[in-house]
Amino acid sequence: MTIPLKSAVELEAMRVSCRMAAEVLAEVAAAVRPGVTTGELDALARRLIEGRRARPSFLGYRKYPAAMCISVNDEVIHGIPGRRVVQPGDVVSLDVGVLKGGFHGDCATTVMVGVTDPDVIRLVEATRRALAAAVAAARPGGRLSDVSHAVQGIAEASGCSVVRDFVGHGVGRHLHEDPQIPNYGKPGRGPVLKPGMTLAIEPMVNLGGGAVRVLDDGWTVVTKDGRPSAHFEHTVAVLGENVEVFTVS
Repeated sequence: MTIPLKSAVELEAMRVSCRMAAEVLAEVAAAVRPGVTTGELDALARRLIEGRRARPSFLGYRKYPAAMCISVNDEVIHGIPGRRVVQPGDVVSLDVGVLKGGFHGDCATTVMVGVTDPDVIRLVEATRRALAAAVAAARPGGRLSDVSHAVQGIAEASGCSVVRDFVGHGVGRHLHEDPQIPNYGKPGRGPVLKPGMTLAIEPMVNLGGGAVRVLDDGWTVVTKDGRPSAHFEHTVAVLGENVEVFTVS
């Protein structure tokens, strides 16, 4: 495994692409409401990205057909936007990547649309807190599995399950780089976190069991038990004495 270490110049370029990704994500999240289609949200994301003279990282990636991934309710990740209409009570996960200046920024959030079910609220808030804990664990000199362990600890303490079949990843000149970042594991293992590492940390947490399957479209990942899932993601950089979240608007 070769984990790329970015120079100061490369880190600054990544700050730009990541800030754009965060801005786009925030605008699309604000547009999520009952009656909007996932295709309309995707079209908005594409306009916002191209309006910044950037490119959607996902569009055409391994033939993926859209600018962003939009996953609803039991869809975990990689949902393909289309004619689906957002309904009251839905949980909508939005995942966007932006390529600018040769570097990718990658981030995700989950939006609750008039959700009143306390179990679903618990799921989404636990996933949000799992991301925060994972980011805090990405300290220079620590181990990669410290990040993984932080996600698992928060998720399972909240009565939820982590998805084990899909992982976070390094990000930079390529959308997916080493290392892979599972959302489970014992602490103190794996590569040492070094300044210059840039990581896309992305808890994927299910209200029911952690088992998932891929639909016939070859992309959409759903929970096997049909219960809801939530997904949050930040691109972060390990620096000399701390970790910086790059995907902030």
